[in-house]
Amino acid sequence: MRHRVFIAINLPENVKKELNSYQFKWPELPIKWTKKDNLHITLVFLGYLREEELVDILKITNNIILKHEPFFIRLKKICYGPSDKKPPRMIWVESEKSERLGKLQRDLTNSLSGFSSNPKTESGKNYTSHITLGRLKQWEFRSIEPEERPWISEEIDLSFEVNSIDIMESHLKKGGPKYTILESLSFPE
Repeated sequence: MRHRVFIAINLPENVKKELNSYQFKWPELPIKWTKKDNLHITLVFLGYLREEELVDILKITNNIILKHEPFFIRLKKICYGPSDKKPPRMIWVESEKSERLGKLQRDLTNSLSGFSSNPKTESGKNYTSHITLGRLKQWEFRSIEPEERPWISEEIDLSFEVNSIDIMESHLKKGGPKYTILESLSFPE
């Protein structure tokens, strides 16, 4: 059996609740909003893995996390993303640049690149820390004249401490993905 796996930072409940409230701000947008419980920051998407590969992923990830310590993430803006895509694909939350987050992501990417089915993840160069609030329905969004699309650039100030990362499995379902934590790994104190 193969598992669709990624490594993520899950958000505290109060942050999820706050971010989820923004979904009601733009009711006219043709968008599929992310369910509150699915809000997270993806560090590495690994794709479909076999059972025995999961054991190796766990060992490698556990070794990496031992070399890091807890850190804070500050969420600063809700906007269209990615910024290099026209028209945009989603509405997302951008975080402030974090040296510790960047180092953790690079360490994971470099150590797990042999398992990844995503060439962007393998290179690590295209990583942008973000939380996907919703994915735009492209056909409907493109049919709205550019000048009639809502302007989305909302400054926010939310921060939280990252004490752990999670190895997650994504089950693709008709109503949207369902995420399960396979293993939660805490940073050393």
